[in-house]
Amino acid sequence: MSRSEHGILTAAATRMPPHVWFGISAVFHYLGPAFAVLMFPAIGVLGVAWLRIASAAAVFALIRNPWVTFVNCEPRTRLLLIGLGACLAVMNSAFYLALDRLPMSLVAAMEFVGTVGVALYGLRTKRNLIALTLAVGGVVILIDVQWSVEPLGLMWALLNSALFVGYIVLGHRISQSGASGGVERLGAAMTIAFIFVMPIGITEAVAALGSVKLILAGIGVGVCSSVIPYVCDQLAMSRLPRASFALMLSLLPAVATVIGAVVLSQLPGPTDVLGIVLVMIGVALHRPGTGRGK
Repeated sequence: MSRSEHGILTAAATRMPPHVWFGISAVFHYLGPAFAVLMFPAIGVLGVAWLRIASAAAVFALIRNPWVTFVNCEPRTRLLLIGLGACLAVMNSAFYLALDRLPMSLVAAMEFVGTVGVALYGLRTKRNLIALTLAVGGVVILIDVQWSVEPLGLMWALLNSALFVGYIVLGHRISQSGASGGVERLGAAMTIAFIFVMPIGITEAVAALGSVKLILAGIGVGVCSSVIPYVCDQLAMSRLPRASFALMLSLLPAVATVIGAVVLSQLPGPTDVLGIVLVMIGVALHRPGTGRGK
Protein backbone atom coordinates (compact mmCIF):
# COMPACT_ATOMS: atom_id res chain seq x y z
CA MET A 1 0.00 0.00 0.00
CA SER A 2 1.38 3.40 -0.99
CA ARG A 3 1.84 6.22 1.51
CA SER A 4 -0.86 8.27 -0.23
CA GLU A 5 -3.40 5.42 0.05
CA HIS A 6 -2.40 4.91 3.68
CA GLY A 7 -2.96 8.61 4.33
CA ILE A 8 -6.33 8.68 2.59
CA LEU A 9 -7.71 5.76 4.59
CA THR A 10 -6.30 7.09 7.86
CA ALA A 11 -7.82 10.51 7.19
CA ALA A 12 -11.16 8.96 6.26
CA ALA A 13 -11.20 6.90 9.44
CA THR A 14 -10.41 9.86 11.70
CA ARG A 15 -12.31 12.75 10.11
CA MET A 16 -15.74 11.17 10.44
CA PRO A 17 -17.12 9.60 13.62
CA PRO A 18 -16.92 5.79 13.62
CA HIS A 19 -20.69 5.69 13.99
CA VAL A 20 -21.02 7.22 10.52
CA TRP A 21 -18.95 4.44 8.99
CA PHE A 22 -21.03 1.91 10.90
CA GLY A 23 -24.23 3.47 9.56
CA ILE A 24 -23.02 3.15 5.97
CA SER A 25 -22.02 -0.45 6.64
CA ALA A 26 -25.41 -1.24 8.18
CA VAL A 27 -27.30 -0.02 5.11
CA PHE A 28 -25.18 -1.90 2.59
CA HIS A 29 -25.01 -4.97 4.84
CA TYR A 30 -28.61 -5.74 3.85
CA LEU A 31 -29.12 -3.70 0.70
CA GLY A 32 -26.81 -6.01 -1.23
CA PRO A 33 -28.41 -9.22 0.10
CA ALA A 34 -31.89 -7.83 -0.65
CA PHE A 35 -30.94 -7.63 -4.32
CA ALA A 36 -29.21 -11.01 -4.04
CA VAL A 37 -32.53 -12.60 -3.01
CA LEU A 38 -33.99 -11.43 -6.30
CA MET A 39 -31.24 -13.36 -8.12
CA PHE A 40 -31.85 -16.68 -6.34
CA PRO A 41 -34.39 -18.01 -8.92
CA ALA A 42 -32.02 -17.33 -11.83
CA ILE A 43 -28.74 -18.65 -10.42
CA GLY A 44 -29.38 -20.46 -7.17
CA VAL A 45 -28.51 -19.53 -3.61
CA LEU A 46 -24.95 -20.83 -3.54
CA GLY A 47 -24.31 -19.49 -7.04
CA VAL A 48 -25.14 -15.98 -5.85
CA ALA A 49 -22.90 -16.47 -2.79
CA TRP A 50 -20.08 -17.55 -5.13
CA LEU A 51 -20.53 -14.48 -7.33
CA ARG A 52 -20.63 -12.21 -4.28
CA ILE A 53 -17.33 -13.42 -2.87
CA ALA A 54 -15.64 -13.79 -6.28
CA SER A 55 -16.49 -10.23 -7.32
CA ALA A 56 -15.45 -8.81 -3.95
CA ALA A 57 -12.14 -10.67 -4.11
CA ALA A 58 -11.58 -9.34 -7.64
CA VAL A 59 -12.24 -5.74 -6.55
CA PHE A 60 -9.79 -6.02 -3.65
CA ALA A 61 -7.22 -7.64 -5.96
CA LEU A 62 -7.47 -4.65 -8.33
CA ILE A 63 -6.72 -2.11 -5.61
CA ARG A 64 -4.49 -4.24 -3.37
CA ASN A 65 -2.03 -7.10 -3.75
CA PRO A 66 -3.57 -9.72 -1.44
CA TRP A 67 -0.90 -12.38 -1.92
CA VAL A 68 1.93 -9.96 -1.13
CA THR A 69 0.04 -8.93 2.00
CA PHE A 70 -0.42 -12.57 2.99
CA VAL A 71 3.23 -13.52 2.37
CA ASN A 72 4.60 -10.49 4.22
CA CYS A 73 2.51 -11.18 7.33
CA GLU A 74 3.80 -12.98 10.38
CA PRO A 75 2.79 -16.66 10.67
CA ARG A 76 0.26 -15.86 13.39
CA THR A 77 -1.35 -13.18 11.22
CA ARG A 78 -1.52 -15.59 8.29
CA LEU A 79 -3.50 -18.02 10.43
CA LEU A 80 -5.77 -15.13 11.40
CA LEU A 81 -6.38 -14.27 7.73
CA ILE A 82 -7.08 -17.90 6.86
CA GLY A 83 -9.56 -18.12 9.72
CA LEU A 84 -11.27 -14.90 8.66
CA GLY A 85 -11.40 -16.04 5.04
CA ALA A 86 -12.98 -19.37 5.96
CA CYS A 87 -15.43 -17.58 8.25
CA LEU A 88 -16.49 -15.17 5.50
CA ALA A 89 -16.99 -17.97 2.96
CA VAL A 90 -19.18 -20.17 5.17
CA MET A 91 -20.95 -17.25 6.85
CA ASN A 92 -22.05 -15.67 3.57
CA SER A 93 -23.23 -19.02 2.20
CA ALA A 94 -25.21 -19.79 5.38
CA PHE A 95 -26.64 -16.26 5.34
CA TYR A 96 -28.03 -16.69 1.82
CA LEU A 97 -29.37 -20.17 2.59
CA ALA A 98 -31.23 -18.65 5.55
CA LEU A 99 -32.54 -15.74 3.46
CA ASP A 100 -33.92 -18.23 0.96
CA ARG A 101 -36.27 -19.58 3.67
CA LEU A 102 -36.82 -16.78 6.20
CA PRO A 103 -37.70 -13.05 6.17
CA MET A 104 -34.70 -10.75 6.17
CA SER A 105 -35.72 -9.08 9.47
CA LEU A 106 -35.75 -12.46 11.23
CA VAL A 107 -32.35 -13.51 9.88
CA ALA A 108 -30.93 -10.14 10.94
CA ALA A 109 -32.44 -10.48 14.42
CA MET A 110 -30.94 -13.93 14.87
CA GLU A 111 -27.63 -12.60 13.52
CA PHE A 112 -27.53 -10.22 16.47
CA VAL A 113 -28.16 -12.96 19.05
CA GLY A 114 -24.59 -14.19 18.75
CA THR A 115 -23.19 -10.70 19.27
CA VAL A 116 -24.91 -10.34 22.65
CA GLY A 117 -22.12 -12.28 24.33
CA VAL A 118 -19.48 -10.04 22.77
CA ALA A 119 -21.30 -6.92 23.93
CA LEU A 120 -21.94 -8.40 27.39
CA TYR A 121 -18.24 -9.23 27.79
CA GLY A 122 -17.37 -5.55 27.42
CA LEU A 123 -20.01 -4.14 29.76
CA ARG A 124 -18.67 -1.83 32.44
CA THR A 125 -21.64 0.34 33.52
CA LYS A 126 -25.28 -0.03 34.53
CA ARG A 127 -26.19 2.29 31.66
CA ASN A 128 -24.72 -0.15 29.16
CA LEU A 129 -26.48 -3.07 30.85
CA ILE A 130 -29.82 -1.25 30.44
CA ALA A 131 -28.93 -0.45 26.83
CA LEU A 132 -28.14 -4.08 26.09
CA THR A 133 -31.34 -5.24 27.82
CA LEU A 134 -33.46 -2.93 25.67
CA ALA A 135 -31.66 -3.95 22.48
CA VAL A 136 -32.04 -7.66 23.23
CA GLY A 137 -35.70 -7.15 24.11
CA GLY A 138 -36.26 -5.48 20.76
CA VAL A 139 -34.54 -8.34 18.96
CA VAL A 140 -36.68 -10.92 20.80
CA ILE A 141 -39.81 -9.07 19.66
CA LEU A 142 -38.52 -8.96 16.10
CA ILE A 143 -37.82 -12.69 16.09
CA ASP A 144 -41.41 -13.65 17.00
CA VAL A 145 -41.05 -16.99 15.20
CA GLN A 146 -42.68 -20.40 15.39
CA TRP A 147 -39.63 -22.63 15.58
CA SER A 148 -41.37 -25.52 13.87
CA VAL A 149 -42.14 -23.62 10.64
CA GLU A 150 -38.70 -23.54 9.02
CA PRO A 151 -36.22 -25.64 11.00
CA LEU A 152 -33.70 -25.82 8.14
CA GLY A 153 -33.82 -22.06 7.60
CA LEU A 154 -33.38 -21.50 11.33
CA MET A 155 -30.42 -23.86 11.36
CA TRP A 156 -28.68 -21.83 8.64
CA ALA A 157 -29.56 -18.62 10.47
CA LEU A 158 -28.04 -19.94 13.71
CA LEU A 159 -24.86 -20.99 11.87
CA ASN A 160 -24.67 -17.54 10.30
CA SER A 161 -25.15 -15.98 13.74
CA ALA A 162 -22.31 -18.00 15.25
CA LEU A 163 -19.96 -17.18 12.39
CA PHE A 164 -20.92 -13.51 12.58
CA VAL A 165 -19.40 -13.47 16.06
CA GLY A 166 -16.25 -14.91 14.53
CA TYR A 167 -16.26 -12.14 11.93
CA ILE A 168 -16.54 -9.48 14.66
CA VAL A 169 -13.71 -10.95 16.74
CA LEU A 170 -11.36 -11.67 13.82
CA GLY A 171 -12.25 -8.47 11.98
CA HIS A 172 -11.55 -6.43 15.09
CA ARG A 173 -8.18 -8.11 15.46
CA ILE A 174 -7.05 -7.20 11.93
CA SER A 175 -8.24 -3.62 12.57
CA GLN A 176 -5.66 -3.34 15.38
CA SER A 177 -3.10 -2.35 12.73
CA GLY A 178 -5.15 0.74 11.90
CA ALA A 179 -7.73 1.51 9.21
CA SER A 180 -5.36 1.15 6.23
CA GLY A 181 -3.74 -2.03 7.52
CA GLY A 182 -7.12 -3.52 8.34
CA VAL A 183 -8.47 -2.89 4.83
CA GLU A 184 -5.31 -4.34 3.30
CA ARG A 185 -5.61 -7.52 5.36
CA LEU A 186 -9.33 -7.66 4.64
CA GLY A 187 -8.49 -7.90 0.95
CA ALA A 188 -6.20 -10.85 1.63
CA ALA A 189 -8.89 -12.56 3.73
CA MET A 190 -11.45 -12.07 0.95
CA THR A 191 -9.15 -13.78 -1.53
CA ILE A 192 -8.82 -16.70 0.87
CA ALA A 193 -12.62 -16.73 1.23
CA PHE A 194 -12.91 -17.13 -2.53
CA ILE A 195 -10.65 -20.19 -2.39
CA PHE A 196 -12.91 -21.73 0.25
CA VAL A 197 -16.15 -20.93 -1.58
CA MET A 198 -14.87 -22.02 -5.00
CA PRO A 199 -16.04 -25.67 -4.77
CA ILE A 200 -19.25 -24.74 -2.93
CA GLY A 201 -21.00 -22.57 -5.49
CA ILE A 202 -19.15 -22.93 -8.78
CA THR A 203 -21.69 -25.40 -10.21
CA GLU A 204 -24.60 -23.00 -9.78
CA ALA A 205 -22.54 -19.92 -10.66
CA VAL A 206 -21.77 -21.37 -14.10
CA ALA A 207 -25.39 -20.61 -15.04
CA ALA A 208 -24.63 -16.89 -14.77
CA LEU A 209 -21.47 -16.88 -16.87
CA GLY A 210 -23.43 -16.81 -20.12
CA SER A 211 -25.40 -13.71 -19.15
CA VAL A 212 -23.77 -10.28 -18.99
CA LYS A 213 -26.69 -8.93 -16.95
CA LEU A 214 -26.36 -11.64 -14.33
CA ILE A 215 -22.60 -11.17 -14.10
CA LEU A 216 -23.00 -7.40 -13.65
CA ALA A 217 -25.73 -8.00 -11.07
CA GLY A 218 -23.42 -10.40 -9.22
CA ILE A 219 -20.63 -7.82 -9.23
CA GLY A 220 -23.06 -5.24 -7.87
CA VAL A 221 -24.11 -7.59 -5.09
CA GLY A 222 -20.47 -8.30 -4.24
CA VAL A 223 -19.53 -4.62 -4.06
CA CYS A 224 -22.63 -3.71 -2.03
CA SER A 225 -22.41 -6.73 0.27
CA SER A 226 -18.72 -7.49 0.79
CA VAL A 227 -16.66 -4.46 -0.25
CA ILE A 228 -18.44 -1.33 0.98
CA PRO A 229 -19.76 -2.70 4.31
CA TYR A 230 -16.61 -4.64 5.24
CA VAL A 231 -14.33 -1.68 4.46
CA CYS A 232 -16.61 0.60 6.49
CA ASP A 233 -16.52 -1.96 9.31
CA GLN A 234 -12.73 -1.70 9.36
CA LEU A 235 -12.89 2.10 9.48
CA ALA A 236 -15.31 1.84 12.42
CA MET A 237 -13.56 -1.04 14.20
CA SER A 238 -10.23 0.79 14.15
CA ARG A 239 -11.72 3.38 16.55
CA LEU A 240 -14.46 1.53 18.45
CA PRO A 241 -14.05 -0.98 21.30
CA ARG A 242 -15.14 -4.46 20.25
CA ALA A 243 -18.01 -4.50 22.75
CA SER A 244 -19.29 -1.14 21.51
CA PHE A 245 -19.19 -2.31 17.90
CA ALA A 246 -20.99 -5.51 18.88
CA LEU A 247 -23.80 -3.63 20.61
CA MET A 248 -24.20 -1.23 17.69
CA LEU A 249 -24.86 -4.26 15.52
CA SER A 250 -28.25 -4.40 17.21
CA LEU A 251 -29.22 -1.74 14.66
CA LEU A 252 -29.02 -4.35 11.93
CA PRO A 253 -32.46 -5.91 12.52
CA ALA A 254 -34.03 -2.46 12.22
CA VAL A 255 -32.11 -1.69 9.03
CA ALA A 256 -32.94 -5.12 7.60
CA THR A 257 -36.64 -4.63 8.36
CA VAL A 258 -36.73 -1.31 6.50
CA ILE A 259 -34.77 -2.63 3.51
CA GLY A 260 -36.85 -5.81 3.43
CA ALA A 261 -39.99 -3.69 3.27
CA VAL A 262 -38.70 -1.41 0.51
CA VAL A 263 -36.94 -3.94 -1.73
CA LEU A 264 -38.70 -7.24 -0.98
CA SER A 265 -42.13 -5.97 0.14
CA GLN A 266 -41.74 -7.71 3.51
CA LEU A 267 -43.83 -5.14 5.39
CA PRO A 268 -43.38 -4.95 9.20
CA GLY A 269 -46.36 -5.00 11.57
CA PRO A 270 -46.88 -2.94 14.75
CA THR A 271 -44.96 -5.50 16.82
CA ASP A 272 -42.01 -5.29 14.45
CA VAL A 273 -42.00 -1.50 14.75
CA LEU A 274 -41.95 -1.81 18.56
CA GLY A 275 -38.95 -4.11 18.35
CA ILE A 276 -37.14 -1.68 16.05
CA VAL A 277 -37.77 1.21 18.46
CA LEU A 278 -36.42 -0.76 21.45
CA VAL A 279 -33.30 -1.71 19.52
CA MET A 280 -32.63 1.90 18.51
CA ILE A 281 -33.16 3.17 22.08
CA GLY A 282 -30.71 0.58 23.34
CA VAL A 283 -28.07 1.70 20.84
CA ALA A 284 -28.68 5.38 21.70
CA LEU A 285 -28.17 4.70 25.44
CA HIS A 286 -24.98 2.73 24.99
CA ARG A 287 -21.67 4.44 25.76
CA PRO A 288 -18.36 3.03 24.45
CA GLY A 289 -15.75 1.80 26.90
CA THR A 290 -12.25 3.17 27.10
CA GLY A 291 -10.29 0.15 25.86
CA ARG A 292 -10.30 -0.71 22.15
CA GLY A 293 -10.02 -4.35 22.74
CA LYS A 294 -12.70 -4.57 25.39
